[in-house]
Amino acid sequence: MAGQSMHRIFRAVAVKKTTLAVVFVALAWTWLGTVEDRTLAQDAKSQASIEKAFPNSNKCKRCHERVFEEWETSPLSRSIHSPAFRATLDAFLASPEGKDKALCFRCHAPHIREFQDHTQLFIDQVKSGDPQLDGVACAQCHLIKQVDRAKHPPEPKYEAPGSKTLYGPYKDFSQNLAHQSMELGLFKKSDLCLNCHQAVPSAANLGKANDLLGNWDQSKAVKSGKECQSCHMPEQTGESANGEKKRTVANHTFPGRIGKLRQEAAKLDVETKIEGDKTTVIVKVQSLVPHNLPTTHPAWASVVLDLVIKGKNLKTVFSDKRIYGRVYHNAKGEKTQFDFEAVKVVEDTVLKPEELRVETFTFPTPKETRTFDVEATLSYAPITGPAPFLQRIEAESSKGTSDPVFQPIEIVTRTENVPIAR
Repeated sequence: MAGQSMHRIFRAVAVKKTTLAVVFVALAWTWLGTVEDRTLAQDAKSQASIEKAFPNSNKCKRCHERVFEEWETSPLSRSIHSPAFRATLDAFLASPEGKDKALCFRCHAPHIREFQDHTQLFIDQVKSGDPQLDGVACAQCHLIKQVDRAKHPPEPKYEAPGSKTLYGPYKDFSQNLAHQSMELGLFKKSDLCLNCHQAVPSAANLGKANDLLGNWDQSKAVKSGKECQSCHMPEQTGESANGEKKRTVANHTFPGRIGKLRQEAAKLDVETKIEGDKTTVIVKVQSLVPHNLPTTHPAWASVVLDLVIKGKNLKTVFSDKRIYGRVYHNAKGEKTQFDFEAVKVVEDTVLKPEELRVETFTFPTPKETRTFDVEATLSYAPITGPAPFLQRIEAESSKGTSDPVFQPIEIVTRTENVPIAR
């Protein structure tokens, strides 16, 4: 009997423990759910505050459909949406240099300058893979009132958050109920673009050694009166706002390495000299742009000149290349592709503004053929970096290795068939 009583007692205690455990788990889930709900509510409130000051581009679409559709096809519209940016942001935040969490966003979502306290929201939105916040869109540019060029890189100064005055290049803007409009000469000046395109801010310790544009303001193009907008926001005829009269307006696809404009970035001249068993090919690479080529940050900052010689049956008998870009070392003296790790430029082969570079290739004259083909191609190189970084981009992208960042982008190519005197 005593044994049965003890068994009942133990069973009762076990039941109570189980009940308590269930209650505890239920309370824990309730508490976690409450915390999650509270966090979601706070995030929604923060996002609403940001979008009140910097309205989402979808609102602009209602009246500026043409501009919106052009912008939507541009690289700017994907400034915080791309798998490459997500992977790079993660690598930055995991690094010792990642203490300034807002740093990457100062170019990729420049309005974070007005919302430093909400940096984690920007990060969480990017990590979601489908951010609802804009990166570089309408308000992020058209609320800029001035640019402080005394800072490195130059720093945009925004109109007070919540302002309903948007700035632009036009005098004859249409009156509307959505916002006030004001003409500002800044929107026809290169200064507007310098915040994101003058230098990589995280590698600011490199100073002029990492100046992305080079002596652009001393170029022939600039001296002739051209500004960044002349090429990257070319004039066209159309409507700025829906239904208004057609006039001269700026293109908002922002052509550059993406778009037809890149085909005007450089030209190649090829000269072939055959001297018996030795052949020399001289390739003249003429940059046609008033800034460095390339200009983007280290992870994809290379332009490559490929030379391919094809002999009998179009078989490749010789190939070589020249790489234009910068090689960086980190604090350990190791090569790095990440601008936030860069402390030293150890090699600089970037094509300077409007520079002519002459490259010489020597190889054995192809045999058993009367002619051979010379192919010279100048391209933007695919993204590079550590294997885990590239694998992360591949995993993040719906296109896998077919994602455009993994593909070279041709700038210009020259081919010729060369006869061999026998």
